[in-house]
Amino acid sequence: MNAETKTAVDAAVLKRLLTHLDDRRDVQNIELMILAGFCRNCLSKWYREAAEEQGVELDLGAAQERIYGMPYAEWKQQFQKPATAEQLEQFEAAQARQD
Repeated sequence: MNAETKTAVDAAVLKRLLTHLDDRRDVQNIELMILAGFCRNCLSKWYREAAEEQGVELDLGAAQERIYGMPYAEWKQQFQKPATAEQLEQFEAAQARQD
């Protein structure tokens, strides 16, 4: 696979991941962090960093809007639920395993 094709495939996979996450708004960021070690906020930060590596200035809010499909505050209000005590405990345990 040449570099141009690889980049196109990578871009298609990211689009599919974003669509999948948009279709699964019921999956909370903390659940993603517990199980996968990353969440939508991580993707937003990675997106911003990748833009900057390409010489494009992008603030975190714009990156979050790309990943969430709407402003983060709006997504948070509509879809984010408070973390349960059990989720917080699992998150802390997952963080400890990464250290």
